[in-house]
Amino acid sequence: MKQIIYQLLPRLWANGKFSGIDGESLDYIKGLGVDSVWYTGIIRHATRKADEGCTPSHPQIVKGEAGSPYAITDYYDVNPYLATDPENRMEEFLQLVERTHQHGLKVIMDFVPNHVARDYQSHLPGVRSLGADDDTSVHWAAENDFFYYPGETLRLPEACTGNAYYEYPAKASGNCFSSAPSVNDWYETIKINYCDFHTGTWDKMYDIVRFWALKGVDGFRCDMVELVPPAFLQWLIARIKSEFLYIRFIAEVYEKEKYRKYVEEVGFDLLYDKSGLYDTVRSVTCDGLTAQALTWNWQFLGDLQPRMLNFLENHDEQRVASDFFAGSAEAGYAALGVSLLLNTAPFMLYFGEEVGERGMDDEPFSGVNGRTSIFDWWTVKSLQALRQYISDGRKGLNTKQKSILKRYREALSLARRPAFKEGKTFDLGYCQGKGFHPDRHFAFLRGDGSETWLVVANFGPDATVSVTIPPEASSYLGAQLPSTQTVKIPSKDFMALRLV
Repeated sequence: MKQIIYQLLPRLWANGKFSGIDGESLDYIKGLGVDSVWYTGIIRHATRKADEGCTPSHPQIVKGEAGSPYAITDYYDVNPYLATDPENRMEEFLQLVERTHQHGLKVIMDFVPNHVARDYQSHLPGVRSLGADDDTSVHWAAENDFFYYPGETLRLPEACTGNAYYEYPAKASGNCFSSAPSVNDWYETIKINYCDFHTGTWDKMYDIVRFWALKGVDGFRCDMVELVPPAFLQWLIARIKSEFLYIRFIAEVYEKEKYRKYVEEVGFDLLYDKSGLYDTVRSVTCDGLTAQALTWNWQFLGDLQPRMLNFLENHDEQRVASDFFAGSAEAGYAALGVSLLLNTAPFMLYFGEEVGERGMDDEPFSGVNGRTSIFDWWTVKSLQALRQYISDGRKGLNTKQKSILKRYREALSLARRPAFKEGKTFDLGYCQGKGFHPDRHFAFLRGDGSETWLVVANFGPDATVSVTIPPEASSYLGAQLPSTQTVKIPSKDFMALRLV
């Protein structure tokens, strides 16, 4: 059944604290039709911040001032700066979990299995920190948590200015085996050693996931799983689910050819469909790729479609409204209609997407790149306006932002109807004639036996689109449907029309 996930970076919401995600905020999120909230950047990470309970990491191993949420310094802690009282930070996080559940929403958080910050150190009593017992005189050993370069000192990129960070022997970075990572590498992290067979590292990582499951977390978005041995992930998921039946695991994967393996063998509940639907619909929107590629993509996925997580935005991708993508939220409506309504796969919103946040701020570390920075302390004006609007529906958002929010609400509400939530899909692209441009138009039916809808997405200029509906569609969806339907659709927009 259709699920909606809302990704939110607490650092940039309201007052930047757990407390800022209050009842009003959660009422708003729930009102969008959301089922789960992915709280990004909860686990304690490397930062340059020296107050609010934070211990600053060496500046050469922190990207930006705030630091990357994926350079974990302690898997068993939350970021002190997210708490009103840093000493009480875990209790404040647990209150957020409880508050989220009370609003009928599930809690998703990050699990980063591939790497940790260079200065990782767990402080939970009774827990041996990763690397504490490693033999650093060898490059690799089965029981080592990290990879080492005996006799070599870490050489950071020249761009890492300031007093030199000293690491001896050097450890392999998160995405490269080298004692001298480049500026484009994840030089602020160190890679974890799993092996293809059960080791003590496996048990340590299992204990971490179980720690958070016991605190009420409902699911984990697992970062860069293709860099971690599938055997470990399969073992981890099976073991956690044997105790916590409700826990969901979402995989960040990029190789389409491996999708089936990660679902059927490894056991993930959902996979990012980044290299599938996202890349396709973006290229159709921005690069003139034929809309027929949308058909080719779902045909490739086949029965895996319900296990995909569709999205148009997340913290890694550029905002739809940015100059680097569609240029405006409105120019992304056709992409929204396809990504949200084509099948029963869950859909993810990135906070602010629904009011047209553009990601065009010139943040100190990220710069103008169409993304909302995860590395900088920053104020996102559209998110401030949205939070004000949530408190007082007459203030905050401007007319354009309200219009975008209204359209998103309508689309998300439509996605909750039976035909879209759990119905079948019939792609109409193969049977079209005059009045239908197969490179710019994409049409499909959704039906569940009680209602049937026609959805037409227009990736070209304003058009009157004539859609042919073959008899096979009526038979497949169990409904008597008209043989043709004509709709007028603005440029880069979509229309959904109930036929039965």
